[in-house]
Amino acid sequence: MFKSTLNKGIFLPSIIFILLVSVVSILYPAVTDQILDTIKNFIFVNLNWVYVWSVTCFVIFLIYLLFSKYGKIRLGDNDSRPEHSFFSWVAMLFSAGMGIGLMYFGVAEPMQHYTSEVFGLQEYVNKPKNAQLYTFFHWGIHAWAIYGLVGLSLSYFTYRLKLPLSLRSCFYPLLKNKTDGSWGNAIDVFALCSTFFGITTTLGFGVVQINSGLQHLNIVPDTSFMYQIIIVGVLVSLAVLSALTGVDKGIKILSNINVTMVVALLVFILILGPTVYLIGSFTEGLGNYISNFFHLTFATHVYDEEQLPWFYDWTILYWAWWISWSPYVGLFIAKISKGRTIREFIGAVLLLPSLFNFIWMTVFGNSAIWFDENVGNGALSAVAGNPDALMFRFLEYLPFSTIASFMTILIVIIFFVTSADSGIFVMNNIATKNALKSPKWQTVLWGVLLGGLSLLLLNAGGLKALQSMTLITALPFSVILILFIVSLIKALAIDQAYYDRTFSKATVPWSGRLWKDRLKQIVATKDRKSIDHFVNTVVKEAFIELQAEFAENGIASSLNQNSNPTKVEIEIKYDTINNFVYGVETTSKKVSGFLVDEDNIPEVQEKGAFYPKAYFGDTRESYDVQYFTKNELISDVLKHYDRFLDIVSEERNEMFISTDSNERYQ
Repeated sequence: MFKSTLNKGIFLPSIIFILLVSVVSILYPAVTDQILDTIKNFIFVNLNWVYVWSVTCFVIFLIYLLFSKYGKIRLGDNDSRPEHSFFSWVAMLFSAGMGIGLMYFGVAEPMQHYTSEVFGLQEYVNKPKNAQLYTFFHWGIHAWAIYGLVGLSLSYFTYRLKLPLSLRSCFYPLLKNKTDGSWGNAIDVFALCSTFFGITTTLGFGVVQINSGLQHLNIVPDTSFMYQIIIVGVLVSLAVLSALTGVDKGIKILSNINVTMVVALLVFILILGPTVYLIGSFTEGLGNYISNFFHLTFATHVYDEEQLPWFYDWTILYWAWWISWSPYVGLFIAKISKGRTIREFIGAVLLLPSLFNFIWMTVFGNSAIWFDENVGNGALSAVAGNPDALMFRFLEYLPFSTIASFMTILIVIIFFVTSADSGIFVMNNIATKNALKSPKWQTVLWGVLLGGLSLLLLNAGGLKALQSMTLITALPFSVILILFIVSLIKALAIDQAYYDRTFSKATVPWSGRLWKDRLKQIVATKDRKSIDHFVNTVVKEAFIELQAEFAENGIASSLNQNSNPTKVEIEIKYDTINNFVYGVETTSKKVSGFLVDEDNIPEVQEKGAFYPKAYFGDTRESYDVQYFTKNELISDVLKHYDRFLDIVSEERNEMFISTDSNERYQ
């Protein structure tokens, strides 16, 4: 019998709904597509303002956080640090976010805007410049704000508050314990289905482009279904193998390789294409985007009725598409973002991928437009509606086009694998409620479902219906994301107040009565032996005396001790709130070389100094207590105990102090 970490309350409803929608789309593709397309069109025409306002709120909120006092908060404990290098982190979030889409639409979208009859009706419009502007708009800050909001919310609630890496966790300040019941399961079911539909649709289109490229290079004779089966079989197998190795190996390695290849292809086209034109058009295009940023953000084209169909088919479709993909991309970004500050996270996620997308779309899209106007006599415009082959037709205008085409196919293949393996990882994560380790057969199961259903839908013509289904789910999820903002604001405000809380005014500061003894302590040797002695004598005696006094007042406490490193702590245990802990341990710190050579600073050693560090039950900043007397240590513990009782008495601090709400997830 197979061992499984799948959660029945999430997995069973999700798999039933996924199979039901897929089977109907396969058996009745035309009817299903017609029904879903009608629903989608109704939403786009009558409720497009929901998408516009939602995405606008996401952008404004993240920009606010970027410059706010909350920006310094870490996505984890205060002393946590990133698990991945900056390059690997950016490479992975970029590969998971928009990889295949950039290859598919890098030439196609600018060319389709350029050839659009809608903009041709207005003689004053500079068509290449206009095409670049709207391409930047669709692939820039607005798109990444959607991903960034989900990724930030998940990272904060997972690593800061120790909740599961799950969308349900983002509602904890609003729903509290209800997130662990049917409400939480419903949210995860929605996220799992949305993720599966989005990845399946994208992988289906990716297979078509790979097949088209292989035919263009005469590697396969046609684009028949048989070759698509082979392509999916090979690539999904690679994706499963990569997913089995984990984020730190397969996904990271492939992402690093792919980003390197993408940059190489970009430089190749920049140098061998119309270089001066591209640099100039990028400079002007970036300025045009910045100057039109707010106009584009709020634009609904209500005064330009002839542009409304274009607006629905492009901008609203893109916002719906990015929103529907955000559970998947957001979960993956959160998984790799532990230890970043909020400011670092938002700055990198919003700006770096957007800037690269702008460069990419300029180099590919503007090169294609330039070749079309100056060399091809409209040949590329004629095939603008066939994005599967357009990229390879464009590359024919460059030297070494065969090499470039091979490279393009290889990049698409790796993007396919990284999207699939990160998708497998994310879906298994949702379905298992963030299980630390799952059996390998579950990874294989998700891979088989992705590959098998994408092929069946591709063969039956049901991918378009599934795409419509994905876009429809974006409407309720946009409302969910607005609630993410409410939840995150509430949590951040409490977080800031929690860590800024100081001692009460009734606490007595140091006096100057023992200043001579303190001076002797300041100039004394700070080696490990002396600090260990301080911890094992002064600190331990203070805690023993305090423990006895606690007992006299009906409070049970325990004394915990360790020898490597030397540490002593006093702990008061509770059933429903976090335990009160005050400890002191021997800690080392590096010493500046300037101090080692300074004669007027006695007994500073090259290998560093040691000091007794006080630490607490939460992750507040610790400090040095080496100059405290026994009574002062007791007084310091009581100050923290007074602060602790003050905080736990306030209802709004429940999510920080409740053992019941935190430990049950670990």
